Amino acid sequence: MTVESVRPEAHPRVASELREPPLAGGGIPLLGHGWKLARDPLAFMAGLRAHGDVVRLKLGPKTVYAVTTPDLTGALALSPDFKIDGPLWESLEGLLGKEGVATANGPRHRRQRRTIQPAFRLDAIPAYGPIMEEEAHALTERWQPGETVDCTSESFRIAVRIAARCLLRGDYMDERAERLCNALATVFRGMYRRMVIPLGPLYKLPLPANREFNRALADLHLLVDEIVAERRATGQRPDDLLTALLEAKDENGDPIGEQEIHDQVVAIVTPGSETVASTIMWLLHVLAEHPEHADRVCAEVESVTGGRPVAFQDVRSLRHTNNVVVEAMRLRPAVWILTRRAVTDTSLGGYRIPAGADIIYSPYAIQRDAKSYADNLEFDPDRWLPERVGDVPKYAMSPFSVGNRKCPSDHFSMAQLTLITAALSTKYRFEQVPGSNDATRVGITLRPQKLLLRPVPRN
Repeated sequence: MTVESVRPEAHPRVASELREPPLAGGGIPLLGHGWKLARDPLAFMAGLRAHGDVVRLKLGPKTVYAVTTPDLTGALALSPDFKIDGPLWESLEGLLGKEGVATANGPRHRRQRRTIQPAFRLDAIPAYGPIMEEEAHALTERWQPGETVDCTSESFRIAVRIAARCLLRGDYMDERAERLCNALATVFRGMYRRMVIPLGPLYKLPLPANREFNRALADLHLLVDEIVAERRATGQRPDDLLTALLEAKDENGDPIGEQEIHDQVVAIVTPGSETVASTIMWLLHVLAEHPEHADRVCAEVESVTGGRPVAFQDVRSLRHTNNVVVEAMRLRPAVWILTRRAVTDTSLGGYRIPAGADIIYSPYAIQRDAKSYADNLEFDPDRWLPERVGDVPKYAMSPFSVGNRKCPSDHFSMAQLTLITAALSTKYRFEQVPGSNDATRVGITLRPQKLLLRPVPRN
């Protein structure tokens, strides 16, 4: 799936022709619309398009502009009038820092992206194939028929191990992955709360929830320090992303600072693991809830492999499996909300956007919109077949974003997700067990509340 770049609003309107976006109803004193966003955020964001293409919201004392249509989210992502910033990124700075590629803008972002991009080039991905294969098949071997699988911990474990072994060349055991899983669950939950209800001073009080958040955040950063320290201690320089960071130069030709190395590793290991793990959870849910598609994946894999274990080299031939992954990401995108900030007085869709204004939009709402998709809430991987994909409006499906903020690891992520789905589907069918709760847990990312599955051998 590719997205073409366009120049948004090539003929900007004069100021007198610009309109003020409508204000959404239902705000309350002090919290504004934040209470609705906190109470039922997915329904709230999905309902905004009925009020306009651009809608004003109040989040605490802030006025925020919500963008609701595919074309305007594409224009927002591609326009130089908007930068990475706003409530989401401010809440993430405590995790990602200010020195990493995820939160940087301008020349620093371009230089950092050049540093990490070689690790994610399309021709670099096959080198990671053996590791992806090994981890995918190890996952199927670790699960025993009839046992209950905790999909949260297992999804994080494989996501972290693949990222660490491919990009940081580390031999990281399950205990470290488990630490990351537990810490991320707490940190991302706390960051989401801080984004939708920005009551800054209250989050500094020594309340139990704040202390738990601070402990989890400290453990995340300690984990990253351990990874970097281990590499320095060994003196090894494998051809991987961490070596590229340790050897990178800044704009003046000097080695980049320790803080930037730390923040870059955080940006590689934590958000990437969180989003991939969340997607794996939803894929496991899909395999249990839609056994007909799990059977089709199994049949496709067997037709491609002839019965041997699925390998990385097979990924490009697994078209239905890939479509299952894409459709799962459409209905349950890991990253369901994004923000930008206007760098100048500008316009979007004929509406006035003042300099410094925060803009918010939801890939979840965009990708489920009935105006963009027939049978919009149905799980239908065949909508991505060549003869049907043209029915989907431009920018109505951008799981890795577009433009210069497009996720550099899109091919890396799709390869592992397709391979894991194929390996699991050929060995097992899945059933939910008592105690499982597949309701959507909303935080910075989306995942099932507590997905518990039983693997049933196919043969």
